[in-house]
Amino acid sequence: MSDKDREGVNRRKFLGFAGTAAATAMAGCGGGGDTDTATDTESGMGDTDTPTPSGGDETPTDRPEPTTRDGYLQRANRHANEQAPWVFLNRQYSVYGKSADIEWQARADEFIDAYAISPATDSGDDVVINQSQMDSGLDPQDHRATPTDNVVMQAYEKLLDRDLEGGIVDSLADDYSRQEDGRVRFQIRDGVSFHSGDNLTPEDVAFSINRIVDPDVGGLASPQQDQLAGVTGAEVVDGERAVDVMSDGLNPILFSLFASYGPIVNKSWIQSNDSSYINQNIDGTGPFLLETYEQNVQVVFNRNDNYWRDAAEISSLTITSASESSTRVNSLLSDEADIIVNVPPQEVSRVEENDGTSIAAAPSTRVIFNAMRYDVEPFDSPEFRQAINYAIDLESIIQNVLSTFGDATGQPTLDGFFGYNSDTDPYPYDPDEAEALVEASGYAGAEITLETPVGRYLNDVEIAQAVASYVDDLPNVTASVEQRDFQTLAGEVTDGNIESSPHWYLLGWGNTTFDASQTIIPLLTSGGNLTSYSNDEFDRLVEEAQSLPSEQ
Repeated sequence: MSDKDREGVNRRKFLGFAGTAAATAMAGCGGGGDTDTATDTESGMGDTDTPTPSGGDETPTDRPEPTTRDGYLQRANRHANEQAPWVFLNRQYSVYGKSADIEWQARADEFIDAYAISPATDSGDDVVINQSQMDSGLDPQDHRATPTDNVVMQAYEKLLDRDLEGGIVDSLADDYSRQEDGRVRFQIRDGVSFHSGDNLTPEDVAFSINRIVDPDVGGLASPQQDQLAGVTGAEVVDGERAVDVMSDGLNPILFSLFASYGPIVNKSWIQSNDSSYINQNIDGTGPFLLETYEQNVQVVFNRNDNYWRDAAEISSLTITSASESSTRVNSLLSDEADIIVNVPPQEVSRVEENDGTSIAAAPSTRVIFNAMRYDVEPFDSPEFRQAINYAIDLESIIQNVLSTFGDATGQPTLDGFFGYNSDTDPYPYDPDEAEALVEASGYAGAEITLETPVGRYLNDVEIAQAVASYVDDLPNVTASVEQRDFQTLAGEVTDGNIESSPHWYLLGWGNTTFDASQTIIPLLTSGGNLTSYSNDEFDRLVEEAQSLPSEQ
């Protein structure tokens, strides 16, 4: 792509597509309660210098102990930068192709809400969505992937939800309040029915929460346990149509968690069926009813005319997938799809210039990174992990691989999120420093393989190939890429056993709470379900953060 062509699809043009709502979401505004970020000094950290990453210096003596939750989260982010459990890459931009036959706006959380789709022409009210992957099964509490959410959450719902800008709105709960530290109460909406005809009860809600957080409930060790971090259980309130949710001490962002996570299931239906049946059928409360399910092929929904809100404006919804972005683009241009995900930058102009199609875009809450398992050679060395970061020209990847459809990162938390450390910068490109750190690590001559999904994230394979190429250019490291099926790779990472995970892999993580904890707890703490890292000081910082209220 020439410089002139690249300028035609750069971030400035992208933000023009994204509009005001997307710009608000990118800033983290309206994120459900904990979205204000303060400087280190304001949050009681007192260390506003930007240190050079170096191995072994985990608790510098010249840094006073933080005094606020924000300060502890910022310190945790600085620790992650210095100890480099990841190769820090980019914030993903979500770029969709959209047919002129529908009206629909993209969301920052990457959920395609079919209930919000309206017919824009008289060509019909049947909608087709083509995403990069199909679901991993229809049990709404047994996955961690956005493509699966885009399927199952058309039919299941949560206690709370989010609007287009990320603000908290009522859903199956029509009121909620904090009773005391460690206990909140949700009032359960009356007049809601499951698709089977059973009425929604507080017992269903309590069971659903317990099935996620307690592996002894509902025949499932849910990989979503960390999404409800700190929640220990739920119980029905005697004499009220309400459920109390308990936490291990203060849970500073509990309502924000339930606006993003925690799908509600029918207790009797779950208990009456085995896992295979639950993963091929649906009994939710949402606006769409499952019509047909062809695993790894397509899912077809019909409108739920008995929905507790007004019925959806579209009559049917089909979700299919294609891992190749060119296939998805062609399906849009040939009128075979109404919405497609992850339009690559080089295809934006083709979609925009085609009659009847356009770009719908939103800055994402997703960070793209390469996890390095701390417990295996050569990644058990902080010096080696730092070396890999120094070896990569991240700005070149953003410019040439993503055509500026991304922002460089140097910590797990994105700019605009609560706990973001504004004094921690991305690693600079310094291959000489990288070579020296590899020698210092004792792993000169190492051969490493980066495992990447295909088509799950925007230009994921191309990013992985660029990373491996830069590392391979070092005279003392050999690096290569292995392409993996996303569902298989995700299954290895999300099973709660770090020893099942690849040694070095590309992953993306969306965080719709706009709070640092919901990235660093599952991905980097010792007990995290998807962790690649374990460090006592890091765990302490996160634990201290979760014991304090947020400033807002």
